[in-house]
Amino acid sequence: MKTLFEEIKASIKNNYNQDRSFWRSVLPWGGVFTIKAGCKAVSCTPLYVEIRLKNTCTIDGFLMLLYVILNENENFPRELSLRLGKEFVDYFLYLMDTYSFTTVKLLWIWDKMAKQQYKSEVQKASFIIDLFGNEHDNFTKNLENLMATIQESYCSNWRCPARVHKDQQCTISINPPQEIPHGNLIRLAVDELFCSRSEQCEEHGCGGLREFSQRVFCHGAPPFVVFNMQHWRSEDLAYVPYHLDLSDHKYLLEGATLFNKVEHHDSAAFQIDGHWMHYDGLRNCNLVSVNFPGEFLLHESKYTKIKIVAYTYTHE
Repeated sequence: MKTLFEEIKASIKNNYNQDRSFWRSVLPWGGVFTIKAGCKAVSCTPLYVEIRLKNTCTIDGFLMLLYVILNENENFPRELSLRLGKEFVDYFLYLMDTYSFTTVKLLWIWDKMAKQQYKSEVQKASFIIDLFGNEHDNFTKNLENLMATIQESYCSNWRCPARVHKDQQCTISINPPQEIPHGNLIRLAVDELFCSRSEQCEEHGCGGLREFSQRVFCHGAPPFVVFNMQHWRSEDLAYVPYHLDLSDHKYLLEGATLFNKVEHHDSAAFQIDGHWMHYDGLRNCNLVSVNFPGEFLLHESKYTKIKIVAYTYTHE
């Protein structure tokens, strides 16, 4: 049997221009997991017959992105197994390839998320898990061992109360520049975060010059990185750079999650085998190919804001 990824690639190759949707639904919004009660289950308090998932779009798009990333490069499953655990990666791929979509969502919730990251309640014979929130809270915060970075700075003033400082971040949040310069805004913002620089020390009464070293990954270059872009305005994110250099490592645009302000709903765009696809778990045909180039993720799209951008390591 073909894997889900192989089926999607075959669909891209064989579809005509007027029929650009994948042949079946992938990762539909929500989900119901039925628990088969045994003879002793009557003594359980409470008795859960179903687990119902709500507002899963905060993890749906990125689960699809993760699946594509793991299949686009044969080395990634092994590399990610070192970061996320081999049992998790193997089971995740198995569930996706067997179309066990509710179970794969529960795998992420129970294996990677903390209880305080989602709401839960009991309604009659159902246990409700509500994932309302955003992708950064529900997904990237749980990848901190993958994308942890550190940057050191030294002040020229020996009497500076904080002469040596280390800034360590668990996730990669790219903030827009305070003044809009010329050039690609995302690349400039990434360079500001990762590259070495000099600026006036901000310690009270210091007056020295602070030298910032290049920001580096704490655990080596990860197979993929995720940028949290939620503080950017829509009009500044029409163009996303296709290539980026991060701490002397080259990364290639893989995809992004998109936010529809009208529906208050998240979807995703990503490339498979060089073709760009749009995924939206709320639709009946929820995976379709798109005509716009990937770097113009908001072009001709009603999805009015980019939330998270993913890049994969090119090993060059």
